Formats: sequence, C-alpha cells, structure tokens
Amino acid sequence: MHFMTGKDAVGGGLRERKKRATRAALAEAAVRLAAEHGADQVTVEAISAAAGVSVRTFFNYFDSRDDAFVVVDADASERVRQAFLAAPPELPPLEALRDALAAELREAKRQHELWSLHARVLRSAPHLLVRNLGAQMADESGLAEAIARRIRAGDDSDDAGRASEPDAGAPPEGDAGRAAPGLYARLLAAVAGTAVRVSVQHWCERPDEVSYADVFREVFDLLAAGLPAPAR
Repeated sequence: MHFMTGKDAVGGGLRERKKRATRAALAEAAVRLAAEHGADQVTVEAISAAAGVSVRTFFNYFDSRDDAFVVVDADASERVRQAFLAAPPELPPLEALRDALAAELREAKRQHELWSLHARVLRSAPHLLVRNLGAQMADESGLAEAIARRIRAGDDSDDAGRASEPDAGAPPEGDAGRAAPGLYARLLAAVAGTAVRVSVQHWCERPDEVSYADVFREVFDLLAAGLPAPAR
C-alpha cells in the first residue's frame, strides 16, 4: 500500500467529491479486471466500461492505462500530509505521523479485498511494480518536505524574539528557494513508508488472526522504542 497525489485536489465541494468518486471507480475497475485477466489483457475501453464512464473521461484522470493500476487512492498522501501538519505542535514528529497515518489507514480494513487484489496485480506485473516504486518515492519526498516544514515551524516558534541569523547547519536551498529536507526528515519519511507497507503486508497474510489496528500500533511502538530485539 502506498500514497500518491493525483490530479484532483483534496477537499472541495460536491463537484470535487464526484471527481474523486469517478477516479476511485476507475482505479477499482482496473485493479479488479487486472486481477481476473492479467494487466496486459485489460484495455482502457474495458476499464471505462466497467466504471460506467467514457474513454475520454478515463483520460481526464489517467495519462495511460498502466497509471490506473498503480494507485488505489490518489488523494491519500495529501490527506496524510495535511493531517500531519495540523497535529498539535507538542507531539513529536513520529507520534504526529503515526496518528495521521492511522486515521487514513482505517480504510485499509474496510477495503481489505481491494488492497489484496492490488498487491497481487503488482506482484504479477514487474513493470507495474516499478511504477509503484516510483510513486512511493514521490510520496516519500513529499512527506519528507512536510516533516521538514513542521520541524522548521517548531524551530521558528522556539526562536521567536531572537535576531534572525543564517544557520550554518541548515539544509541547502532546493528548487524554487525551498530548503531541502534534512536527514531526519528524509529518514522518518522513509521509515514511515516502510512501516505502512510491512504492517499492511503482515495483516493481509493473517486477517483472521489479528486486527490491522493492532499490527499498525505494534509497528510504531517498536519504532518508538528503538527497535529492541524481541525476547527469546
């Protein structure tokens, strides 16, 4: 499971909700058809027909057929970033990110079948798995920027009233004058992505034995504790 920002903005009114519903219907139709017939055997026409829209509408949401197989929920990553940035400032970054992800991933249990089919499709099509990894890298980069923003906001609050001086330890400026995420932000974003993937995979293999919420909580408890070796 991963998150990726799509063409539609998060939020908005009825029109935006309808657009997100259409995109979700196309993504679900693509995954179900690919799971049944194989991704290479599925056409844009078949996906569009299954979702009840035209081929022209399909291309309003996806640039190519393969893009429809890669992402189940295109807006999830943006929702996670917004929730993370809106978390109480006293929460440590790891806890704020855990809470933001937990709120989003409650959908995973409800959509267990679809996520399992999606994982099967990616495993059976190496070229789609490569696309999926690229999407994960983009998500990770965006999350690292959000983490860095939150950290800088906390630093600015702590430094209120002091003269502003250049920080020799600050990360270099990136594109469009933005400060590139530092090591901590990059590492936390990467660890969070791995934690989500591992918890979903672990739960999907034994959904009748353990709840997803318990698996997710245990994963982040282990991270917060510094990954101590399990007792023998």
